[in-house]
Amino acid sequence: MMRVKKQLIVRQVTVSDYAAEGKSLAKIDGKVIFITGAVPGDVVDLQLTKSKKDWAEARVIHFHDYSSLRTTPFCKHFGICGGCKWQMLPYEEQLRYKQREVEEHLRRIGKVELPAIQTILGAAETKFYRNKLEYTFSSKRYYQEEEFLKLRENNSPMQPALGYHVPRYFDKVIDIDECFLQAEPSNAIRNAVKEIAFRRNFSFYDIRSHEGWLRNLVIRTTSTGELLLNFCLGYNDEKNGKLLFDEILEKFPEINSLVYTINPKMNDTIHDLDPQVYFGPGYITEMLEDFQFRIGPKSFFQTNTRQGENLYRVARDFAELSGNETVYDLYCGTGSIGIFMSKKAGSVVGVEVIEEAVKDAKINAEINKLGKAGFFAGDVAEICNEEFFIAHGRPDVVITDPPRAGMHGKLVTTLLEIAAPVVVYVSCNPATQARDLGLLDEKYSVNRIQPVDMFPHTHHIENVVQLRLR
Repeated sequence: MMRVKKQLIVRQVTVSDYAAEGKSLAKIDGKVIFITGAVPGDVVDLQLTKSKKDWAEARVIHFHDYSSLRTTPFCKHFGICGGCKWQMLPYEEQLRYKQREVEEHLRRIGKVELPAIQTILGAAETKFYRNKLEYTFSSKRYYQEEEFLKLRENNSPMQPALGYHVPRYFDKVIDIDECFLQAEPSNAIRNAVKEIAFRRNFSFYDIRSHEGWLRNLVIRTTSTGELLLNFCLGYNDEKNGKLLFDEILEKFPEINSLVYTINPKMNDTIHDLDPQVYFGPGYITEMLEDFQFRIGPKSFFQTNTRQGENLYRVARDFAELSGNETVYDLYCGTGSIGIFMSKKAGSVVGVEVIEEAVKDAKINAEINKLGKAGFFAGDVAEICNEEFFIAHGRPDVVITDPPRAGMHGKLVTTLLEIAAPVVVYVSCNPATQARDLGLLDEKYSVNRIQPVDMFPHTHHIENVVQLRLR
């Protein structure tokens, strides 16, 4: 083991446990090895990809024995596509490890006094649960080694692809035949788009040279059966656009809205671009309980609708509203959490730094006829001052739902200064949430904890914490 840096191969290793972020681990001579693609109980050969004094990272290159915990993955793209890395683990085991990860993060990083953590809320649907998928066009599809050798032997040209990026490779795209993340007609639409593009010889985007017409395809669905397609294109081509869009609309009359976005940039983000409506109103409408939410091509919305509804119910329960409280929804996005709580609140005040999200939140409040909800664009730490409180009321309950990086230090300071009686912290990253809980411990105690699994077959997890002012 002392010659690991030279050899880089470690053989006959028994995987002993799971670590954070979906990796498993083994211990060899006191050194911890974090492993990608293994299950506790597997006996494997490893290739070390990084090696330090006390720890290393590795990937499996050979299985000697498979763990009894394993189950058969349901997707043929498993092992290449990075979307559902835990398919080989029964769902009950996934939930067990996610529950444990939340507990370990809160205790090890937060270092605050904790109540008993409630049992993780699992998803009723573990397939076809996403309401949004983004596919990438590539002029050269990704080939596995055997496929590539066969391609060379036959002197065949490389084919284009429409699918997902290979993990850690920005320029390699897996051609997807069938995906189990989004319900039909998602697969049918993607495959039809690819067939039309092949038949009409449309150019697929070359990620390295930044040339080509077709860049991305985004499919958004709702639980009520509505469909929105957004074609992201490298440049405007009205003639070919009409050919493609009309044929897709003819094949799939259930499409409610079709938009296209011209993206000449070096990256795929569209937040600073203006989608153009080709067909329909340019948005679809989702329902959470009896609330309506308008979803456009750039709207942020929980990608698992049914489990998102359960997540919001937990947050509403933790807010313990009586009907009179002023609720501040920080990082409010399109206003979904605040609006979801509105019937049990006296008033709702949403604050979000992204102006377009605030516009969506105001539209959603209007759709739901909420006269007692106001949404404001700007930095929470700058907006939430005494003048703002005089105009809108001091918060009785604060809901905070930050991105994976957690709350900015300035916001933590602001929350401590505001000193609302109750804070409900919704997090998509229990590690950064735990860090923030440690900072809020100056004035707040953790009262309730509820993990929620939003993304089956992945290591991602949401966690809701109720804090009370001491």
